[in-house]
Amino acid sequence: MLLETERIAYEQVQGRVSSRELLQLVINHEQFAWLHRISELVVQIDEMLEADEPVSAENVENLIADARQLIVPSEVGNVFARKYYAALQREPDVILAHADVSGFLASK
Repeated sequence: MLLETERIAYEQVQGRVSSRELLQLVINHEQFAWLHRISELVVQIDEMLEADEPVSAENVENLIADARQLIVPSEVGNVFARKYYAALQREPDVILAHADVSGFLASK
């Protein structure tokens, strides 16, 4: 959802891009760099779930704490927080997803 929001913002200025071009932008373009933190969190979750050894409660707690810390929008925070805040202002679906994730993390 955040990727699509960022893609729309990019395309409004630069014109439409293909899926292949989007992949290259996500990897290399600074406008998409802020999304790498979310990608890293997803990779951590995947690696944890695919590991041969059982997942410890401490690892889960650390991952939840990292997620909670990451998804804090702010007009004046770090780059991720500012871009996340802007995405929340532009896209109602991002607001709904944020509410879902925040609710889930609050219950853990």
